[in-house]
Amino acid sequence: MAKQYEELSGFLAENKGKRKFKQSVELAINFKGIDFAKQDNRINLEIILPNGKGKTRKIGLFASDKNLIAEAEKNGIEIMKDTDMPAITEDSARMSALLDYELIAQPSLMPLIAKNLGQFLGPRNRMPKPLLGNINIEKVVNELNRRIVIRNRGKNLPTVHCIVGNEDMDAEKITKNVNEVLDGIERKIGNNHIRSVYLKLTMSKPLRLV
Repeated sequence: MAKQYEELSGFLAENKGKRKFKQSVELAINFKGIDFAKQDNRINLEIILPNGKGKTRKIGLFASDKNLIAEAEKNGIEIMKDTDMPAITEDSARMSALLDYELIAQPSLMPLIAKNLGQFLGPRNRMPKPLLGNINIEKVVNELNRRIVIRNRGKNLPTVHCIVGNEDMDAEKITKNVNEVLDGIERKIGNNHIRSVYLKLTMSKPLRLV
């Protein structure tokens, strides 16, 4: 990847600012020699990008603990209390709005969330992440803003896609993010199973990296 840094830098400079919106930088990884019909071979990775995604999402916390709620509110997290659950499940607009959030939850509420929201969030892979251990809300917010989740879209699709930044980030930071993703995937499946790797902006032609 390092040897392609200059090529990547030139590609980003060439394609930057050509749209009326800020384009994401996206990675596509194609595989070979893996039977994704086997559950053990499926890719389901959580990766913390060293330089973030170049954007933040709203964070929602399901909680009932007063201390946890107070700390979360200090960090700009929207609170959804256990007592709010019936109203959410009866409002299709509020249910759909949950998909715009990075969701986290007080662990003791996970059974209640699963009962009320599991059928909606589960199939969309959007169930809240339980907050385990000693909770540092500021750290949680930082990691959520840098976290990506990489999953196979289907058992017969030998490819994954993810965001590794936006067009305003410099090439060095994006390179480090790309390397973090590739390292995580190689630890899962080995580098012999990677057929090709492409990088593109939202509306650009792709650049082949591998």
